[in-house]
Amino acid sequence: MSINKYNAEGYYDPTAYEALTRIEKESKKRPFRPLVYICSPYSGDVKANVKKAREHCRFALNSGCIPIAMHLLLPQFMDDKNPKERDLALFIALVIMGKCQEVWVFGDRISDGMAIEIAKAKKRGQGVKYFGFNYKEVSEDA
Repeated sequence: MSINKYNAEGYYDPTAYEALTRIEKESKKRPFRPLVYICSPYSGDVKANVKKAREHCRFALNSGCIPIAMHLLLPQFMDDKNPKERDLALFIALVIMGKCQEVWVFGDRISDGMAIEIAKAKKRGQGVKYFGFNYKEVSEDA
């Protein structure tokens, strides 16, 4: 982006030029943060699973990523107990997941929804990482 020293009316405007130049320099200092899709259980003990999903998001954020946890967002306005809405929510989640660089899987069990997300990520060639206890990365087979 080229910042002009003159305003829209053609007058020299050093204050605006300096401010815009600083903003541009600051924006270039921010490091790249990849989008990561948080894949963890929702159903079952919803209260505990939501708490864990928030912790997973914090872990991803602290790891330099931008976490996307659709199972924290979609239940705010969709009914997980309604099969049609659950299917639609899964479809929406898969679309958003496609925008992410990686899928991070958390938890000691893979729910039906998680299995669908993982299979779709692998089919798309997205990176899938598995995290175990204390957020240590584990192999898929573990």
